[in-house]
Amino acid sequence: MYKIRVWDLPIRFFHWSLAILVTASIVTAQVGGNAQVWHFRCGYAVMALLMFRLIWGVIGTRYARFSDFLAGPGRILTYLRKGMDYAGHNPLGSLSVLTMLAALAIQVGTGLFSNDDIFSEGPLAVFVSKDWSDKLTWLHTEVGALLIYVLIGLHIAAVLFYTLFKRQKLVSAMITGDKIIPDQAPAAEDSTAQRLVALAVMVLCAVAVYFIVSLKP
Repeated sequence: MYKIRVWDLPIRFFHWSLAILVTASIVTAQVGGNAQVWHFRCGYAVMALLMFRLIWGVIGTRYARFSDFLAGPGRILTYLRKGMDYAGHNPLGSLSVLTMLAALAIQVGTGLFSNDDIFSEGPLAVFVSKDWSDKLTWLHTEVGALLIYVLIGLHIAAVLFYTLFKRQKLVSAMITGDKIIPDQAPAAEDSTAQRLVALAVMVLCAVAVYFIVSLKP
């Protein structure tokens, strides 16, 4: 068995920050009222994280890149039949990651144009008609929210399955960044330089979100 660095610090920060912010978004949406202010803030932070993940999926370290774990139907079927070990995301895991990112992007996007017919509305709601804002609100609060709940449930179930039945320590790997695999594989670079690049990208993404949500006249 070999222990290698798989998840760099930026990816681990992204993962746990996203988990906390999505949870906070769900709680504040259920509470309503003044908590809606924090619901929007959590949504903006999630938007910045998604921007960062998109960029880091292109310029990031080995196992963070989309090119490393994008999997077609054939690769997924082969994995289901043979169950090979992967240093990074396995084909099913990659499908889960991409689906979750897409669902969150849609949720954030619709939230920017939504309204609650009382006193809260997304920062870009003024750029669409009330009818379109209501439709996007329905997608955000009904369809998108349900999809997020389902994906979170599937994600937790998958982590439990791999932890209990396949004895893969996925949670600890996402905390420490290190993973134990049966075969040798190249380690991901997790240097100070890489972390500084990631920090710069995160700051740029945060600035971009600030300007987007400030477009409201």
